[in-house]
Amino acid sequence: MFERDTLVHLFAGGSGGTIGAILTCPLEVVKTRLQSSSVSLFVSEVQHSSVHGAKSKRVTPGPLRCLKLILEKEGPRSLFKGLGPNLVGVAPSRAIYFGAYSYSKEKLSTVLEPDSTPVHMFSAALAGFCAITATNPIWLIKTRLQLDTRSRGEQRMSVAECIRRVYRADGLRGFYRGMSASYAGISETVVHFVIYENIKLKMMEARGTANMDNDNQAVKGASDFARLMVAAATSKTFATVLAYPHEVIRTRLREEGNKYRFFSQTVSLLWKEEGGQALYRGLTTHLLRQIPNTAIVMCSYEIVVYMLNG
Repeated sequence: MFERDTLVHLFAGGSGGTIGAILTCPLEVVKTRLQSSSVSLFVSEVQHSSVHGAKSKRVTPGPLRCLKLILEKEGPRSLFKGLGPNLVGVAPSRAIYFGAYSYSKEKLSTVLEPDSTPVHMFSAALAGFCAITATNPIWLIKTRLQLDTRSRGEQRMSVAECIRRVYRADGLRGFYRGMSASYAGISETVVHFVIYENIKLKMMEARGTANMDNDNQAVKGASDFARLMVAAATSKTFATVLAYPHEVIRTRLREEGNKYRFFSQTVSLLWKEEGGQALYRGLTTHLLRQIPNTAIVMCSYEIVVYMLNG
């Protein structure tokens, strides 16, 4: 019975992650470009002074400007760069995560107070560590593909070419660049799940004391899933804003070249060259993508678990 329950959570997590990845891929591409070190150079190359012919000033574009530049230079298909690795990685990543989270929560509940905050925190941290360690090479390939800025009509970088370039430059360890920043980002997952579980508990308590005379189970079920989406979106907003800088650092570490070598060096260099605000580049786009993505993932996860468990 326990093994069946674990498989249910694995399948539900993978299904939710896949649905969310497909629907929010264009925002993921824009966010990654804004986080990268090349975005200001990309703008300076396409802007021109029509009066004096002066060299363009480097600026960091907003999300809409970045989206427009991508469409103009690379075409609509570029908004789905990295979707292949994303789809390959998101199902096992989410499956590993939710499976490990469910397993850890059940085990920790036997030694700590069941469903307590420490149980949710440690379970989320262990689940994040397992998922990151297992799937980092896939996310590195995805990021490299999203940062490929070849113009419309040029041969796009393939997954095979990307793998060869990573291996040629850094060997096997090159596929694990950015993993330290991902580990730092476990704090976001921990905060997210702690808030989510607490909001969900409060909602269950409120529903338990509500008037239960209405026998329309379909209405009550739809209402429950809507509340879960609100809980997921709310918890993710707080967690994302708190831990966002690790996203920028991770993207920089995954770029080609050796300018960004390790976590603390990247933070120091980024602060020195671009200022503290650079640690929050792409936050607006990230929120526009992550909040609906998280709500979709969590709601899909809960629905699949509900359906499979009857």
